[in-house]
Amino acid sequence: MQELVEGVEGGSAVKYGINLYLWADDMHDGLLPVLESLKRMGYDGVEVPIFDLDTEKWKRWARRLEDLGLERTANTVIAPEHNPVSDDPAVRKAGLEHLKAVIDCCAAVGSTILCGPHQVALGVFTGRGPTEDEWKRSVDHLRHAAEYARGQGVVLAEEVVNRFEIYHLNILDQGVRLVDEVGHPNCRLHLDTFHAHIEEKDPAAAIRRAGDRIAHVHISENDRGTPGTGSVRWDETFDSIGDIGYDGWLTVEAFGNFLPNLAAATKIWRPLFESEEQLARDALAFLKTRTGKPVHRR
Repeated sequence: MQELVEGVEGGSAVKYGINLYLWADDMHDGLLPVLESLKRMGYDGVEVPIFDLDTEKWKRWARRLEDLGLERTANTVIAPEHNPVSDDPAVRKAGLEHLKAVIDCCAAVGSTILCGPHQVALGVFTGRGPTEDEWKRSVDHLRHAAEYARGQGVVLAEEVVNRFEIYHLNILDQGVRLVDEVGHPNCRLHLDTFHAHIEEKDPAAAIRRAGDRIAHVHISENDRGTPGTGSVRWDETFDSIGDIGYDGWLTVEAFGNFLPNLAAATKIWRPLFESEEQLARDALAFLKTRTGKPVHRR
């Protein structure tokens, strides 16, 4: 982990964020006290969920978050009606137009990263692995989307997700193949430690093989609770992140069971933490301990 520690202490771009899925799947005024608290804790920014495609709304939130001193990343997932690997050309076309609209919103809120699995619809299964035709459609889709994203100053960070949620990219080596075939600087990889814990034989080695293709990192425990309290191999994970010279966001992603839509999607059926504030505070302390920054408790 030496490179990561030195980079942070020397003014590296490594920043601490937290995904707002812990509280909501859309932005609303009720989140303002939460956002103020996260800033006081010491978070550099938040990850906003983009499903509402009203760019004016996201411009308003950009101003609000800027006033709070919080930077932004953005996250979305793809619904079946926008599946970029569908056999139906009309669905694929709708998928590209939808992703372009999400990219517009991402730019409007002031994020240069749009993370999540955009290469295929979430939760859509055929009963078999991806076909070569599906793979080619995904590559073509992302190539066009990445070129559009470049014009908006946005990088697509394609998330590698466990086999129970998608069947397209389950390990980082598959992600490496995908972004290399897309061959566009605005299409890179999104590492999530929860998914890597499930699928990788050796997460640290996989991270090193992916190298600088990784543009975004989610820090997520094996049960989606407080990072550092479960069985993710954190020592090896942070060592490998440091070894590849990663200096982007370390974004906490955790989920509760009080939002019905998110609980159903993430299969969280029991309480995993005392409170959202406790998780956010403890997760940030954990990250700072691992990266060498001082911990300030308020």
